[in-house]
Amino acid sequence: MDIFELHRGTAPLLISVPHDGTAVPDDIAERLTDTARRVPDTDWHVARLYGFARELGASMIVPKHSRYVVDLNRPEDDVSLYPGQNTTGLCPIVQFTGEPVYREGQAPDEEEVGARVERYWRPYHQALRGEIERMKAAHGRIVLWEGHSIRGEVPFLFEGRLPDLNLGTAGGTSCSSELQRRLESVLAEQGGYDFVVNGRFKGGYITRHYGDRDDGVDAVQLEISQRTYMDEASFGWDEAKSAKLQPLLRRLLLTTLP
Repeated sequence: MDIFELHRGTAPLLISVPHDGTAVPDDIAERLTDTARRVPDTDWHVARLYGFARELGASMIVPKHSRYVVDLNRPEDDVSLYPGQNTTGLCPIVQFTGEPVYREGQAPDEEEVGARVERYWRPYHQALRGEIERMKAAHGRIVLWEGHSIRGEVPFLFEGRLPDLNLGTAGGTSCSSELQRRLESVLAEQGGYDFVVNGRFKGGYITRHYGDRDDGVDAVQLEISQRTYMDEASFGWDEAKSAKLQPLLRRLLLTTLP
C-alpha cells in the first residue's frame, strides 16, 4: 500500500502536508466511532490548496493515511509538543471535540502503536529526510514549508477564535530571522486576513525537528483556519474562498525563494 506521494520539483522549496491524508485501513476503521469514521480532524484539501506550488518548482510530499492511523507531525516517542495544553497523540484516541476516536476497548495498545510507526510514520519521515538532503545538495539552502489547516474554533484545543493565518517558526528557532521578517511583512501588508506569528500553533514536530537554520534548512509552519477556503460543516471545498486565499499563499511561497 502506498504511504505517500512525492513530487520532486526544481526549486529549493519543499511542502509537507502531513495531515492531508484520509485513508484508514479496514481493520482500524471497523473499530472507530461513527463520528471518527468521517476523519473530521483532517487538514482538508491542503494539498489541493497548495497545488499551484508545483508551478513554482516546489517539491511536495502528501501522505495517504489519516492522522487517526498515525500522526506524522508528532515525535515517535509521543512527547507532548504543547505541555500543559490539551492535544492529541501519536495514534490519537480523542478527537478535536474531546470525543473518543475508538469504540470502547478498541484503542490501539503499545505494540500496535509501534507497528503503525514502522509501517506508516517511518517511511514518510525517511522520504522527507531524503528529499531534504537531495535538495540541500542541489541548492545549498532550502525552505521546508509545513502546510496545515484546522477549524477556526476548537474549544477542546484553544480558547476563542483562531486567527485566519497562524505562522509558526518554533518561536523563531526553526528559520532565519530574515525569512521570518519577510513573511511577516507579506502578512502585514495584506488586508484580507488576520494573522498571528508563533501564537497557539508555533510549529509541530516536523518544523521543530527538521528546521536547522545553521545547516541550511529554514522550516516554517502555516496553520490556516479552514473557514478561509472551505465549508467547515460539510468539509467541502469552496472555490470562491480558495481562489481568494491562494494568491496570498503564492506571495508567501515566492518570498521564500531566492
